[in-house]
Amino acid sequence: MDDKELQEIRERIESATGGPWVSYVEGRDHTSGSDFIMTGEGESRGEDIELTGATTADQDFIAHARQDVPRLINEVIRLRRLLNNN
Repeated sequence: MDDKELQEIRERIESATGGPWVSYVEGRDHTSGSDFIMTGEGESRGEDIELTGATTADQDFIAHARQDVPRLINEVIRLRRLLNNN
């Protein structure tokens, strides 16, 4: 993966609705309503995301990706810096 690809991923992250994203599954996380992904918190809360055709695991993956992908990108950058300093 080159720097251009990392930058393109970072741009997609920055264009997406702000986080954190949290997966809510009826019967697991709440008792009425539909399954959804809550976006943002408090004053910066965005629209809920509702998916069709997704499994619970798919929804959890999508919600966690909002937090996981930025962390992974930062770790790649950190490790590259370490390698470049040696």
